Amino acid sequence: MAKSPNGRQSRLRLREALAGYTFMTPVVLILGLFMLLPILYAIFLSFHKVNLLGSVSYKFAGTANFERMLDDARLWIALRNTAKYALIVVPCQTLLALVLAAILNMKIKFRNFFRVAYYLPTVTSSAVLVLIFMWIYNSNGLLNHLLELAGLPTYNWLGDPAVALTGIMLMNIWSTAPLYMVIYLAAMQDIPESQYEAAAIDGANAWTKFWRITVPQLKPVTFYVVVMGIIGTFQLFDQSYIFSAGSGGPNNATLTMVLLIYQYAFKNLDMGYASALAFVLAVVIMLITVVQRLIFKEEKLN
Repeated sequence: MAKSPNGRQSRLRLREALAGYTFMTPVVLILGLFMLLPILYAIFLSFHKVNLLGSVSYKFAGTANFERMLDDARLWIALRNTAKYALIVVPCQTLLALVLAAILNMKIKFRNFFRVAYYLPTVTSSAVLVLIFMWIYNSNGLLNHLLELAGLPTYNWLGDPAVALTGIMLMNIWSTAPLYMVIYLAAMQDIPESQYEAAAIDGANAWTKFWRITVPQLKPVTFYVVVMGIIGTFQLFDQSYIFSAGSGGPNNATLTMVLLIYQYAFKNLDMGYASALAFVLAVVIMLITVVQRLIFKEEKLN
C-alpha cells in the first residue's frame, strides 16, 4: 500500500521541527540557566527574609521588603543621584556622539586616524579610566592645574559632595560617547546621497541638510542610543564604587542604585531587600523604555 503524500509531508515537517529545536536547545538552556532562573530567583528572594549565615534559610516576608523602601533615606538619595546622573549624561553623550559622527562623516584629512583616536576610550578598561581620572581630579592634579591657568576656581573633585558626581559624569560622557558615535556614523553612511544632492539643488546649506535630512533619518538610531544610554546610566556601579571606595561618598554624593543594592547584598547580607531594590530598578528602567518608545514612535518608523 502506497504511503500518502500528506503522511510524508507530516514526517518531513516533524523532522525539520526536531532539527530546529535540537539546534536551539543549547541556547535555550544557557539563557534559561543564566538569565531566566536568576531573574525568577531574585523575584523569589524579594519576598523573603534571607539568612546566609550558617544554614541558609528563607522566611516569607510578603511585601515587607517593598514597604521598607518608603522609610529608607539612602534609597531616595540613590534614586536622586541616579536620576540626576541620567538626565545630564544621556543628553550630553547623545549630542556629543551625534556631533562627532557628523564631523567624522565629512571628507576631512586624517579621518580614519580621528575615528580610531576617538574610539579608544571605549575599548579601555573602565577601572583603568577611573584611576586615570582620579589622578586628573586630584587636588593637585591636571584638571585643577588647567583651571588655575585659565583663572577659574579649582575644586576638590574627589572630596567635595557638590562636585563629586559631576566628576563621574564628565568621565562617562567622554568615555561612552565614542561608542554611540560609531553607531551614528554607521547609520549616516546608510543615508542615500541623492537626498543631499536634491537638497543642494534646492539651495539647502550644510546646516539645513543636517537638521532636515540627517537628524530625521537617524530617529530610530537616536531611540536606540537614548534607551541604551538610560539603561547604562541606571546601572552605574564600577565608577562610583572605585571613586568612593565602595561607600558612595563623600556624604552619599556618588551613591547610585546599583551601588546601594551591592551594599545591602554583600556588605549587610540583606539579600531579600537587595533583590527587592533590584526588582524596582528593573521596573523603573522598563517603564522609562516604554515611555521613550511612545515618544519616539519607534515602531512606526520600522
